Amino acid sequence: MHDTSSLWRQHVLPFTLLLGLLAVATIAGDYLLHRLNLVWVGRYLGIPGTLLIIGSLVYSLRKRKYITAGNPKTLLTLHEVGTWLGSLMVLLHAGIHFNAILPWLATVAMGVNVISGMVGKLLLKRSREHVLGQREHYQLRGLSKAEVERAVFWDAVTLDAMNKWRKVHIPIFIVFAVLSLGHIISIFLFWGWI
Repeated sequence: MHDTSSLWRQHVLPFTLLLGLLAVATIAGDYLLHRLNLVWVGRYLGIPGTLLIIGSLVYSLRKRKYITAGNPKTLLTLHEVGTWLGSLMVLLHAGIHFNAILPWLATVAMGVNVISGMVGKLLLKRSREHVLGQREHYQLRGLSKAEVERAVFWDAVTLDAMNKWRKVHIPIFIVFAVLSLGHIISIFLFWGWI
């Protein structure tokens, strides 16, 4: 009999809930800013949000050995928290205002990048462990190799698809960075800061 625990319930659902929390926090925050007549605050949340996202890149620099300082595990945690909070601030900055296409393209690219990063963090490692654990469980029950592979087939297919996340995460980050830089430069030009 198939084990009732599934990759979806144990790993994909928590990911979906965390992503949903980001969406709810964004909508609630935007609502509160409007309700309290503090919409102007949202205009400036893009700055600390962007700084948090940039600061969280220290983990990527450490991982690729461009820098040697810092504990990788601590930097990963700071990367995850910094990008989540930074993304929340940038989403609140974007609000529900459709003033220009460039900031919205940057916001969409950021959203895709956040999702792909969360796939890497929340799903990939746990999913790999889940599939290995399922294989071991079925082997211990005495199933043949073919029966084990049939039993974990859909979980293995899901895991294989998720393994490709980095191929999306890094290029989308580059698109996000270029679009964000374009938005920032245009703000400097239009606000007369240059």
